[in-house]
Amino acid sequence: MSSQVEHTDVGAYALGLLEEADRRAFEEHLGECEACAAELGQMTGMADALTGIGPFVEAAEEGPPAPVVDLRRRRAERRFRRGTYLIGVAAAGVLLATGVTIGSALGGESPGGDQHSAHSPARALVIWGERHQAANPGTGASGVVGLESKGWGTHVGLELKGVKGPLNCHLEAVSRTGARSVVTGWRVPVKGYGVPGAPDPLITHGGTGIVRGDLSRFEVVVDGGGPTLLTIPV
Repeated sequence: MSSQVEHTDVGAYALGLLEEADRRAFEEHLGECEACAAELGQMTGMADALTGIGPFVEAAEEGPPAPVVDLRRRRAERRFRRGTYLIGVAAAGVLLATGVTIGSALGGESPGGDQHSAHSPARALVIWGERHQAANPGTGASGVVGLESKGWGTHVGLELKGVKGPLNCHLEAVSRTGARSVVTGWRVPVKGYGVPGAPDPLITHGGTGIVRGDLSRFEVVVDGGGPTLLTIPV
């Protein structure tokens, strides 16, 4: 598959079938295409449902030689891999046609349940959370935050690009009254994140005790009183 993004890549992305270059290209596309983001939200939980499908293994005859057992096992594994791939593609097609969330249909969960386990928690939150994005032409940094209200405050996912190291940075949540809370911190290596030669963004997550309704913005700040690389209003 080429790295050219197609709208029909939604199902393959949800199942984790895209190659690395295609996955990165599709995630870039998700930030700009509301239709694909909506379809992807409808398909959450599909990977979990598919992982419950066990492999088909032929019953071995009584006492076959060891080489025969190994050959049968390899054949069964090949059939299972092919079958799982085809089942996944078929399931993606059905969901695209019906708009039904397989996690809700099979597990009876409400849309507020944990439907994002096909991805890391940070990546899932950036994709499916309440998204806000911004860019700073002065520093070259750009990013997206994904928000999820919790009983203890706000769960925050961050995707950051356009930053070179070495740097130590942190993400601060700022309330409407000016109160600040550190959400998470990280180290930027020399090669950086989301820059030529290192195209992968930083994806991380954390939390703040500031509730969603009181949040004003998020700031990516260099540790030790350094500059603010990026401000994302919410």
